[in-house]
Amino acid sequence: MEYTQLGRTGLKVSRLVLGTMNFGPQTDEVTSHAIMDAALDAGLNFFDTANVYGWAEKKGRTESIIGSWFAKGDGRRDRTVLATKVYGNMAADGDAWPNHDKLSALNIRRAVEASLKRLGTEYIDVYQFHHIDRATPFEEIWQAVDVLIQQGKVLYAGSSNFPGYKIAQANETAARRGSVGLVSEQCLYNLFERRAEMEVIPAAQEYGLGVIPWSPLHGGLLGGVLKKEAAGKRRTEGRAAATLADPASRAKLQAYEDLLDKHGLEPGETALAWLLTRPGVTGPIVGPRTPEQLTSALRALEVELSEEVLAGLDEIFPGPGPSPEAFAW
Repeated sequence: MEYTQLGRTGLKVSRLVLGTMNFGPQTDEVTSHAIMDAALDAGLNFFDTANVYGWAEKKGRTESIIGSWFAKGDGRRDRTVLATKVYGNMAADGDAWPNHDKLSALNIRRAVEASLKRLGTEYIDVYQFHHIDRATPFEEIWQAVDVLIQQGKVLYAGSSNFPGYKIAQANETAARRGSVGLVSEQCLYNLFERRAEMEVIPAAQEYGLGVIPWSPLHGGLLGGVLKKEAAGKRRTEGRAAATLADPASRAKLQAYEDLLDKHGLEPGETALAWLLTRPGVTGPIVGPRTPEQLTSALRALEVELSEEVLAGLDEIFPGPGPSPEAFAW
């Protein structure tokens, strides 16, 4: 396993991040525990979750599964860098009251205590804001986080789905307070969706945030979807189905799979390996539903992409270019 610093911190994390969103809704507790054990055995130490994960079954269910895994002992918690998130409404359906969501000091305090209880731990390594809160000033957010840091309940703060200007605003406010500020940004970023390169990733690099891409396979589209579709191994739905219905997008995916066939590369592993070559990226999130999917993701660490392949990928999936030149001069 390869390790790197998380942004400007001294925290060492693996170059792949274990995403746990499937734990509960898609993957039962026993299998989820097996996946986490396999991840640790492989040296993957950075686990990502959120308080709302488990939606279809029960909000908070995923954190509870991780908590029951920690409870097995054998150094599981000490060896894990744990990241979770706050923002979504955790009240039962039909029972939501004001202040049950977003980033007010009140909800942050309530949410972190509930997460700690479900996770069965005394502290969260990286506490992430799942979305921007347009109604709450960063002065209030940092006041709440600073208290949690002083109490030892949170070590670092991170963001998710923040635009570049909010990263700047958050960390400038933190600097005025003498606070550490954001140390990571979790954003949608993959070969198919490269808009983060225009503002989000440059802002993260400027302020010393580690970039953690989510949906690295773009909902499975970059995992060899056309070949699987032809073999009858995959039925697409939702966003993936809509993308495949677009002739231009389908042509890009065909060119992508043809390029990798030419070089003997697996699509899913290549999509992850490409992200590992990107400036500012700490590591992409992989969300396996089975131990076999985790094994496949881990192989991406061994993939070396030639200049010819990288150039071919850029030709098929061109990025937006640098800002402001991408939209000005």
